[in-house]
Amino acid sequence: MLPGYVTTSTVNGFLVVTGTTNYTVSQYMFGNANGGYGNQISDATYFAPGSTAYSQGYNTITCSFTSPEIAVNNIWTVVTATLVLFMQAGFAMLEVGSTRMKNAGAVMGKILVNVSITWIMFWLIGWNLGFSRNSNDWNNNFVGNTAFNQFANFIAGPENAAVPTQFCAVVGSSVQTQFFFQVVFCCVSVAIIWGTMLDRTKFIAYIIFATIFSAFIYPVVAHWTWGGGWLYRLGYQDFAGSSIVHLQGAVAAFAGTVILGPRIGRFDSDGRPMRMVGHSLPLQVLGVFILWIGWMGFNPGSFLGAIVAGSPNQLNNFADVAVNTNLAAAAGCLGSLLSCFIMTRTYDVNQMGNGAIGALVAITSPCAFVDTWGAVIIGLIAGLIVPPGEVMWEKLRIDDPINCLTVHGLTGIWGTFAAGLFSTPARAAFQANNSIMGGFYKQTNDMGFVDPLNRPKGHQLGIQIAGIVATIFFVYVTSTIVFLFIHFTVGLRAPAEHEEAGLDISEHGAFGYPERFIKVNGVDAHLPLSAPTHDEMKGMNDSLNGPKHVEVKPAE
Repeated sequence: MLPGYVTTSTVNGFLVVTGTTNYTVSQYMFGNANGGYGNQISDATYFAPGSTAYSQGYNTITCSFTSPEIAVNNIWTVVTATLVLFMQAGFAMLEVGSTRMKNAGAVMGKILVNVSITWIMFWLIGWNLGFSRNSNDWNNNFVGNTAFNQFANFIAGPENAAVPTQFCAVVGSSVQTQFFFQVVFCCVSVAIIWGTMLDRTKFIAYIIFATIFSAFIYPVVAHWTWGGGWLYRLGYQDFAGSSIVHLQGAVAAFAGTVILGPRIGRFDSDGRPMRMVGHSLPLQVLGVFILWIGWMGFNPGSFLGAIVAGSPNQLNNFADVAVNTNLAAAAGCLGSLLSCFIMTRTYDVNQMGNGAIGALVAITSPCAFVDTWGAVIIGLIAGLIVPPGEVMWEKLRIDDPINCLTVHGLTGIWGTFAAGLFSTPARAAFQANNSIMGGFYKQTNDMGFVDPLNRPKGHQLGIQIAGIVATIFFVYVTSTIVFLFIHFTVGLRAPAEHEEAGLDISEHGAFGYPERFIKVNGVDAHLPLSAPTHDEMKGMNDSLNGPKHVEVKPAE
């Protein structure tokens, strides 16, 4: 008996857990009351007083939390969520530095409005579709609670939600805490979308698409795994969102970019890429480091608490995930440096930063499932992918100013896939649901675990592939529909004259760098820089040959 929390007994070889307080859980339950394997009755179940749940004896962990532990977990989750929210500053610096200064103010406005819309729409609709449920059993495989009264209760105040989420039970934290954590993840996914569409997208398009994406598209995919949906039941491994957050954003970005088309002058008449360098490499690197630091909330924070009861030998504590995350990022930076040097014989700083971010994206899914050596390999391969990925999109005439499709898309696919290869037996057994070890491991692990269903060695890899394909298909189809609606109504692309003049002045009526374009009171010397002409752009190399010097003369 666990004092004040649960009583336990055994019935026909199954553990019966009876809850006596509102913050008691039994994690990782398999089997059923009739003795069958694989019929998952409950995982991370919320126990109201007097409720019971059954679990087959292998791999059962009974968790309970004291009031101080609940307080610590709430504090930890709010702090890490704040780090994730601060990643918006990283996106802002990275995007501004990677594009032209005549659009700097437009980028800032986009970041602000997207975060604001996401918070409101996720509060109104998204949270319930993604993370609420109709009953104590997770019966909703595709989407969460759609009942009007559930939406109304949550809007009135999260504490009024009829049924708490599985996450609240796992760590004994409040609904408000978990809402905060989940909404900032949605903000990241929304931010990713616009990296490919910078410099030529109408501001109204940002508003419309962010509204629909944060209210419906993102929550549905998030529900499939984090909300207890069909991928979760299959045992899909995506600990912090390589596919749920990053791949989603990249797929939506691809759908929009195909409809939007490239920037003026990005490709010549023969389809050859014309290099358009960003205006500030220091801002790009600053953005990379802000995102890197923000990932310390993204991955370690995804435990949703500092105290994870029942963790065997502390295999899955947040510091362990933080180390895996940083090792992967470092390996990704070096891998991209190596790949770029082989291709161009230059040490491209921009590619170093993209390699680090790509590796961070890749390790986000398997960070809690792999050992340190696995994290290094995953990060290294992600970094190697980044430079050739950029070239691939250019050959397809896809204009991606910050290489978002590679950094968040291709590496997101790789990281999710890698979970099915490198997940260790002990971590997979502890971490959850029906997942098993990766393809490089045998069925019997060092904890003596033998899969009762005798699933084949590549079973987990197959589940990972199914999740990747489903995410790409659903997000691409729904995003394409929304972008086409925008295109044929208010318009997706800014007029050519606005694009050439800069969206700062045409959309927002003010420059991000006013002293560079207009006379400003208090500025003694006014020497605005002209943008490179088309002929000058043509003299620049494509991405395979490394940058060449282009003389930029003061405007007359």
